[in-house]
Amino acid sequence: MVQPFSRLFWPVWGGISLVFHLGLVFYGLVPNLVSRPLHMALALPWIFIFTAKTRAARWSGATLATAGMAACLWIAFNHNRLDDQYGFLENNGQLAIAVVLLVVVLEGARRAINWPLPFLALLALIYGLAGQYLPGEFGHSGTPLYSFLGTLTIAEGGIWGGLTGISVGIVAIFVIFGAVLNAGEAGQGFMNIAAAAAGRLMGGAAKVSVVSSALFGSISGSASANVASTGAITLPAMIKLGYPKHLAAAVEAVASSGGQIMPPLMGAGAFVMVELTGVPYTGIMAAAILPAIIYFVAVWFGINAYSKRYVLQGIAEEDKPALRDVLITSMFFMVPFAILMWGMFVADLTPQYAACLAIVAGALMLSVNAQMSFDWRRTLGRLETAMVSAGSQVATIAAIILCASIIIGVLAVTGLGVKITSVILSGSGGLLWPSLALTALACLILGMEVPTTAAYVICISVAGPALTKLGLEPLQAHLFVFWFALLSTITPPVCGAVYIAAGMVQENWLKVAMSAMALGIGLYIVPLGMIANPALIQFTTHPSMALFAFAKMAVGLALISDGVIAPSSHASRIFKVLLGLAIIFGGLFSG
Repeated sequence: MVQPFSRLFWPVWGGISLVFHLGLVFYGLVPNLVSRPLHMALALPWIFIFTAKTRAARWSGATLATAGMAACLWIAFNHNRLDDQYGFLENNGQLAIAVVLLVVVLEGARRAINWPLPFLALLALIYGLAGQYLPGEFGHSGTPLYSFLGTLTIAEGGIWGGLTGISVGIVAIFVIFGAVLNAGEAGQGFMNIAAAAAGRLMGGAAKVSVVSSALFGSISGSASANVASTGAITLPAMIKLGYPKHLAAAVEAVASSGGQIMPPLMGAGAFVMVELTGVPYTGIMAAAILPAIIYFVAVWFGINAYSKRYVLQGIAEEDKPALRDVLITSMFFMVPFAILMWGMFVADLTPQYAACLAIVAGALMLSVNAQMSFDWRRTLGRLETAMVSAGSQVATIAAIILCASIIIGVLAVTGLGVKITSVILSGSGGLLWPSLALTALACLILGMEVPTTAAYVICISVAGPALTKLGLEPLQAHLFVFWFALLSTITPPVCGAVYIAAGMVQENWLKVAMSAMALGIGLYIVPLGMIANPALIQFTTHPSMALFAFAKMAVGLALISDGVIAPSSHASRIFKVLLGLAIIFGGLFSG
């Protein structure tokens, strides 16, 4: 591909994607079999061509992208006819289109996020096609080929299902919002406000990482992206101040992982949760806020505990940002955020509409820098960055959700989800906590292989019904599964955030992982604490009880963190950990 053409093409293609997704908020009702195939068509060049590293990958990618886009456009142009087919393929030509769509989705996910998720989707497809030959309860009665593939590809029961609708209508909008903010001074604003708030404290450089990653991660929703962006600033600062490399990398990995659970945005998972639970986005945000704060409080106490083992300095006085810089740069994210919050909570707009207004504000602020100067070249460069970043990130999430939709579609067609639910209930003896343990193990294993959002969707589809049958509120079950799906970011053997942070400081990843698991112990305990203390997620309905549960869990986690990390006798460590667990879970045994 000729470089000048490439330099022009990708910003333009990103701009088309941006206009399409923002336009859906204002166009009015667009048929699902139009908007969702066009969403995939716009994503395919990013997945297959933009990320290609070799000439062979580029040419094969161009072929697959062309075939996939043609199939998507055929679906969109024939949506009225397909509505009348009720998911049944009429001829071999439609069969070929179905096969092309499935192959392109599987290969697109493989290129976007490697093989584990598409491998699971392929296994699901094989099960759907041949599961009738399995003996026992896990076999199914069989579905005609044209009906099975048609349900997955020309109806709204597979790759064009509800999850893809979330990707089109909500996730894409907030990804664009994040891309626009990150193209300007918002990232520096995060760093400056974090440095001003925490820089002078004990372990201040590490705490700056925690605060900035919480702020940035709320937008990005990706632990890996969070590490790569905020870590580029915080990791050198910590190393310069003498922090052990494994600890500096662990701090960044743990803090960045928490960004995915931090309101107001929480990445893609929150919007998927809205669709699956029927709880409004504001309700999800209100339920998630206290557990997320507890997580970061535990990290904060963990840094204090590490300061008893190492000399963890604050940021040097000369390196702290001036008050003027803090105030000005913070406006680059506070103004769009304020518009977003005003739109949702005051003007009672939909999250998508409010986000569109915030995007416009963020785009206007790309025209100036922290010195409040205007430069049209810089502005065009930032707009180019925003469009390329938005287009590629929307495409990556689309690849994940489209592939996960295959699995969800097969679960629905074959009834496998109901069978797995039955296994969980029988394997746990119908008891809640053994069921939670089995679900947590499944989330942990699956989360090590696929991205957090995909792991959450798959796990909640099979385990959610079992948990709700055993007495959990739907939102409780969803938050529990989402948190455990997040463990893969810091838990070996597959821990993406740890790998990236370890590579940035050139440290052994296993040493980083061990420190990260100790520092991020809240990831393992808070979801269990949400079950033991259900008032924690009832902030809007029972605020006083929620705050009491919050204080109780914060104290317990502080004790556990200090016991695990701080240098002390074995007896003291065991006592602190047991006392912390008793404080958090003691109510279970109080009748």
